[in-house]
Amino acid sequence: MLPYATRCATCGSIFDPARIRRELAELETKLADPAFWSNPSASQPLMRDRKRLEALVAADEELVRRTEDIEAYFELAREGEDVLADLERDITALAAFAEDLEARTMLSGETDPLNAIVTVHPGAGGTESQDWAEMLLRMYLRWAEQQGFKTEINDYQDGEEAGIKSATFTITGEYAFGLLAGESGVHRLVRISPFDSAKRRHTSFASVFVSPEIDDSIQVDIKQEDLRIDTYRSGGKGGQHVNTTDSAVRITHNPTGIVVQCQNERSQHKNREKAFKMLRSRLYEHELEKKRAASKKLEDSKLDINFGSQIRSYVLQPYRMAKDHRTKVEVGDVDKVLDGYLEPFLRGYLLAKRRGTAVASGPDDDLEA
Repeated sequence: MLPYATRCATCGSIFDPARIRRELAELETKLADPAFWSNPSASQPLMRDRKRLEALVAADEELVRRTEDIEAYFELAREGEDVLADLERDITALAAFAEDLEARTMLSGETDPLNAIVTVHPGAGGTESQDWAEMLLRMYLRWAEQQGFKTEINDYQDGEEAGIKSATFTITGEYAFGLLAGESGVHRLVRISPFDSAKRRHTSFASVFVSPEIDDSIQVDIKQEDLRIDTYRSGGKGGQHVNTTDSAVRITHNPTGIVVQCQNERSQHKNREKAFKMLRSRLYEHELEKKRAASKKLEDSKLDINFGSQIRSYVLQPYRMAKDHRTKVEVGDVDKVLDGYLEPFLRGYLLAKRRGTAVASGPDDDLEA
């Protein structure tokens, strides 16, 4: 029981409750000024800050409540009551709560509280990689569902035989981008291929790119002459009228080569509006990437979709394990991971980023290709 108690005793170092309450009081004073609301673009970031600070205050109160419950169990134990099972349960729950809180306190970037736009592409390997890309798509959708986040498919292109050629979707929820930002990169799957009649082991690759869904408070300059806008007939999943008009929209930003497309709406106008929103987000993230290039935080995980560039491996054969090559976090229950259990990897990446211990992605000798 000592390791749990030791970890819980350090919870106070995760954040400073007194400082947070002072910041919240100062913010409330600003928000109480009627003149402040005359500038909506300036008020949006402060409203996000208030929501974040209120959540931290609530977390501190929950931390205190849980600690007091555990202390009460210790008192009952000293009096001879049989509370060992309840005590172990609450200590374990408190440790998990503290770990989650520690991770969330690191989400202090300007875009961390925003929604996330996620794009999944298969790598080389045809049907194998396209099927793997669809498995990743399902994994992130399941994770979002478990978090209580909403999801919306913006673009979905079926694979030729199975899987997908690409998919882009939006995850709507508080800190969705901050939590998923570290998922950008190449993901590798090792398994016995369901498409190989000889039942041989195959290695497949797919890439994931995560960008924040930016709001109007963040300015992005897009010149019309830099864009090529194409319309085409929608394909893939959709309603009975999805293929009857050229409603799908593809926008290419020529200076950067960034391409976004949206086809889930029947109206070309709505698809164009969503595509522009996705483009603004991608361009904003593109600029941030250039600034981060020197510190190798995102560019190192956006290499060719091939062996040696993966950030994480999911091995189903000859053994079963999911391992992040940057943080060395491992989970033996790979089926649980593929069903959306990403917390160890997300928390591990945030902690490693704060401590500066994340390493560049690359092959591991202990994971077979």
